[in-house]
Amino acid sequence: MDNITSLLSQIRACQHCTAHLPLGAKPIISFAASSKIALISQAPGIQAHNKGIPYQDQSGIRLRNWLGVDEVTFYDTKHFAILPMGFCYPGKSKSGDLPPRKECAPLWHKSVWEVLQQVELTLLIGQYAQHYYLKNLRRTNLTETVRNYEVYLPTYFPLIHPSPLNQIWLKKNTWYETEVIPALREKIRLLIG
Repeated sequence: MDNITSLLSQIRACQHCTAHLPLGAKPIISFAASSKIALISQAPGIQAHNKGIPYQDQSGIRLRNWLGVDEVTFYDTKHFAILPMGFCYPGKSKSGDLPPRKECAPLWHKSVWEVLQQVELTLLIGQYAQHYYLKNLRRTNLTETVRNYEVYLPTYFPLIHPSPLNQIWLKKNTWYETEVIPALREKIRLLIG
């Protein structure tokens, strides 16, 4: 068994947070040694938990549109590694899903990065990924961090979460779809053709 297969098996068997998860542990992650782009997102939603596949919902449709890729390209691990901050569905809050479990990223991300040697761009989707990876390099808030995405290139590209709950934010911040998304699509096109 190679390192990737072994690590994926270990992660998918993880039960570390089971006691805190309303539907139990079901880690959802995908990557390959050849992955060129890492998607660091929040945590799987209820649909991802039920289907065992991330981004099979409205957020996924919007994210693929932002990236300028079709579903086949998106799920091809030679292009994209999907590495949430929390690998399991965390449960519901009053205004969406609960935050990803705090134990998950420190427990697994370092091991995953040790095998992701071909990644050329990391998309930091939402505040949890940006807090964890950018630390004190973040701007005063998510909006300003995303607005200043060029500061974090060529390593990171911060984005808002593609959730339908962010529709009001998108209407208030029209620069995101007119400036950030075209730049994102160009980066993706250059990396995967």
